[in-house]
Amino acid sequence: MAELLERATAETYASWFRALADPSRVQIVEYLARQGRPMSVGELVTAVGLAQSTVSQHLKILTEVRFVLVEAVGTARHYRINERCIACFPSAADVVMGRPAPAPTGDCA
Repeated sequence: MAELLERATAETYASWFRALADPSRVQIVEYLARQGRPMSVGELVTAVGLAQSTVSQHLKILTEVRFVLVEAVGTARHYRINERCIACFPSAADVVMGRPAPAPTGDCA
């Protein structure tokens, strides 16, 4: 009989999938990944067409699971994709279909 995915790993993956359970957050992650540079909230607001407070709330959720990193630039905050975290993010199909998926690391958990 096949081994069950470890509970801690399943919980980590579930938190990641919850963070991406909103289409706007998926768009923000994808946009930051394509831009490849730190961006201000204002730039992201313009790109996704949502209110600043909404974008900020989405960024808060994405930083909690470390998909996005935040850095202070003077009095502003800039957000960038966490390349190391994205590298260990499994595809949903891999996990659900029992294919090997990368193990979560300290950068992602």
